[in-house]
Amino acid sequence: MAEFTHFNDEGRAKMVDVSSKPETARTAHAHSSIKVSREIYNKITNQEMKKGDVLAVAQVAAVMSAKKTWDIIPMCHPIPLTGVNVTFSWEEEGQDEYKLNISAAVKTKGQTGVEMEALTAASVCALTVYDMCKAVDKGMVIGPTYLVEKTGGKNGDFKRTEL
Repeated sequence: MAEFTHFNDEGRAKMVDVSSKPETARTAHAHSSIKVSREIYNKITNQEMKKGDVLAVAQVAAVMSAKKTWDIIPMCHPIPLTGVNVTFSWEEEGQDEYKLNISAAVKTKGQTGVEMEALTAASVCALTVYDMCKAVDKGMVIGPTYLVEKTGGKNGDFKRTEL
């Protein structure tokens, strides 16, 4: 079994020292979604939500959260991100339900990966949509949220083959 690197000699959590790792190009792509009612779908797509342009605000929140992941996930390193991109697509889930798919792609050239940054961006994006629409309907459902793929680093590439 590999040595656990997130624990010190006393068995307590620690931030892993990555100073000896080489800088490499690293990417991560995460997915989340939020199911909404027809009313919310119509209000978002017609930009009629009272709080403003839901997707524009959610996109900015996603980028900001990726940059601040190290502030909210205790063992994450502060990473200089070289790119964050968030895209959206809609799916009709039934007569009165729609799903907003959220894709968050993050890049860096560094000593540690950006999986957590991509996952945070996708999650916060969905949470922001919820926050901006909850006055209309609190029954929205977020998720699943998952890593789609990552590249770079000692452990190599990962690509999800099924959910």
